[in-house]
Amino acid sequence: MTMRTITFVLTLLFATTISAQEINWLTWKEAVALTKNEGNTKKVFVDVYTDWCGWCKKMDKDTFQNPEVAAYMQANFHMVKMDAEGKEPIEYNGKTFKYVPSGRRGYHELAAALLQGRLSYPTVVFLDENLNMLSPVPGYQKVEPFLQIARYFGDDIYKTQDWKSYSGVGK
Repeated sequence: MTMRTITFVLTLLFATTISAQEINWLTWKEAVALTKNEGNTKKVFVDVYTDWCGWCKKMDKDTFQNPEVAAYMQANFHMVKMDAEGKEPIEYNGKTFKYVPSGRRGYHELAAALLQGRLSYPTVVFLDENLNMLSPVPGYQKVEPFLQIARYFGDDIYKTQDWKSYSGVGK
């Protein structure tokens, strides 16, 4: 590990420690690097948004800035903010994901891949410690429903219980 990488990780850990009530948003590249660290136990959470999405801004303000949400998410996930219309190429697993001009706005290939081709915003995506897809969750989420979903993945409940049993949906 290079000195620069060690410094980055230590700075990140320090920032995380002092801001338990605030989410430390990362880039995709930063989160991928952290998942490769030996002993990583955190999953990855990706908030896929656009600048023009009013519900995305509302979820930032009402849900992600909630102290309980921020503390839980920061403790259990590497948190990524991804602009679905970002123009910068992203290298991942030997592939370069790029911006694709389409219609009035276009989209980023990595965002489209994470959203499984369903480009609706906001959508959040839960990935495991090895960046395997757990689930995309489309739509605005209020605090309590969001925490229920986050705990389902963050506490590994998904490994032993299906969503319907856990959430009480359909009872």
